[in-house]
Amino acid sequence: MDTTVKAQDTNGPVTTPTSVATDLQPFLHDAVVTLYAPSFVISRADGQLDGGADGFYHGDGRALSHLTVTVGSIALAPVGGGLRGADRADFRAILRGLGEVTPDPAVALNRRRAVASGRLEESLEVTNAGTRRVGFRLTVTAGTDLAPMERVKSGHVLDPVPARADGADGTECGALVWSRDGFAVRLVSEPAPDTLEAPEGRLSYDVELDPGASWTVTLRCTAAYADGDQFPAAPADAVPWHGPALRSADRRFDQWLGQSVADADRLRLMDPQSAEGRTGGVDQFLAAGAPWFLTLFGRDALWAARMLLPLGTELAAGTLRTLARRQGAVADPATEEQPGKILHEVRRGTQNFTDTFAVPPVYYGTVDATPLWITLLHDAWRWGLAPEQVEQLLPHTESALAWIRAQADAAGDGFLRYVDRTGRGLANQGWKDSGDAIRHRDGRLADPPIALCEVQAYAYEAARGGAALLRAFGRPGADAWEEWADGLATRFRKRFWVEDAQGPYPAVALDRDGRPVDSVTSGFGHLLGTGLLNHEESAALAARLTGPGLDSGHGLRTLSSDMVGFNPYGYHIGSIWPHDTAIAVHGLVRAGFPDAAAPLAAGLLTASAGFAGRLPELFAGHGAAAGPHPAPYP
Repeated sequence: MDTTVKAQDTNGPVTTPTSVATDLQPFLHDAVVTLYAPSFVISRADGQLDGGADGFYHGDGRALSHLTVTVGSIALAPVGGGLRGADRADFRAILRGLGEVTPDPAVALNRRRAVASGRLEESLEVTNAGTRRVGFRLTVTAGTDLAPMERVKSGHVLDPVPARADGADGTECGALVWSRDGFAVRLVSEPAPDTLEAPEGRLSYDVELDPGASWTVTLRCTAAYADGDQFPAAPADAVPWHGPALRSADRRFDQWLGQSVADADRLRLMDPQSAEGRTGGVDQFLAAGAPWFLTLFGRDALWAARMLLPLGTELAAGTLRTLARRQGAVADPATEEQPGKILHEVRRGTQNFTDTFAVPPVYYGTVDATPLWITLLHDAWRWGLAPEQVEQLLPHTESALAWIRAQADAAGDGFLRYVDRTGRGLANQGWKDSGDAIRHRDGRLADPPIALCEVQAYAYEAARGGAALLRAFGRPGADAWEEWADGLATRFRKRFWVEDAQGPYPAVALDRDGRPVDSVTSGFGHLLGTGLLNHEESAALAARLTGPGLDSGHGLRTLSSDMVGFNPYGYHIGSIWPHDTAIAVHGLVRAGFPDAAAPLAAGLLTASAGFAGRLPELFAGHGAAAGPHPAPYP
């Protein structure tokens, strides 16, 4: 909702707030996120779940929105806490003034959290290190709105769902339950509370502690859908890659790798459609990320599997098969499905963000997942994926190639383009898919249909990789696809390249009228190493990527700071995305420019230390000149 109005003064239009917005997307930069896909917990730094986006989530629903601990009128003073890997956290607090005879604290609360698929466990331990006996009432307040994920993300406040007491498990009414529309949540206390108040969701405990004594209560919350999980958690003991061993003189690198591997492990989901008729176990893929994208996304799963190929091909194979089962088979304008097309995302139900923006449960609004699928299959084959597994996927490869050709032919100029024909879907359908992402250097938004520069590079690489697969397995069409790729490179060189004071560079896109969208962006990195460019062109882009407009010192800015409209907090117009920088590093090395790649990699390493080794999806693009640590994207 637009919460500003236009006003006129002698200096032109300004904006003034009309009211306090109640439906803004919640900030998450200071949240603690514990993860075990398809579940996760968001809390404040002190461990409390207390409004906003806080909560225990499972699938696309919020199971708990509140889980707070109070001790009468005694102030809880947080003194530390945070993540312990990916799925665990703990939080410590002092109960100020309780049992104290000197300035030293006497009574402390340790809150330990562990999350698993569909399960949250919180252990509350109070210890008395003082010399006096203490008594107090500890109260846990639990509640939920059972909100769909997209409503939370959009900042909507839903009415709470009343709790009801349930002692069916023998806890003598030590349990609270909530349910709606097939989504059921249950919270159990061990030991049972002295007082349970429903529907308020209050569990109270009367505690007395001698000096040196401690008291513990464990809360277990489970969440489940009546029809089961859409994508269940993958088996814990079936990690589809070999664990890396790192020997480094830089402890930041060790921490970064350790946290990343732990998080990747907890992002694993399985395709339930693979369970029948397979002898090699279930197919796995990585969810796109917590909190909002803990499900199957075509582009994200493909890039993640490709980046993990040095650790094995099993994840790539599972990702490829999962997406192949859902490859487009018909033309459906409502979902943007087309024959041969790889999907964008899968959800439990339609996501209704606003009156004009809604995404169906299975949505195909992406232009790049299809060529990326082909390239992942090619790369997995080169990394050693078994020939029989590759061969099983070749019919899907041919369908994906046919989609690429059909889209290029339909555009009339031989380039892959996109446009939202539903009027309610994503306006931009590359990886920079926010509505203001594709713009000219003077700040004007590009008019669709839009042909992105990196998508043409993906298509070129897919055509060449597809040709290699067809030839290696004795299938027709290899020569034709190599010729098609050569033609695309020629068209790209003629139509995309523009020039400014620093020299030539490829536009970020072509707009509806075929005009270059001439902003300078991180998209250059996606072109390198694909084969689309010659050495001279690659050298020009290597120089651009290492210039101060794009290289922030903490990674690549998505939009050069020299461009009109640059915003260090802009989702795709100035922020820094670690995966984007990683793609550029990989491309620079493949293109023969390791010296240009090194400072970009070093920038990510420096940035990782600012986030305790857990690099977020993106962070602000101010750069190293503004401070040693990057600012978060809130």
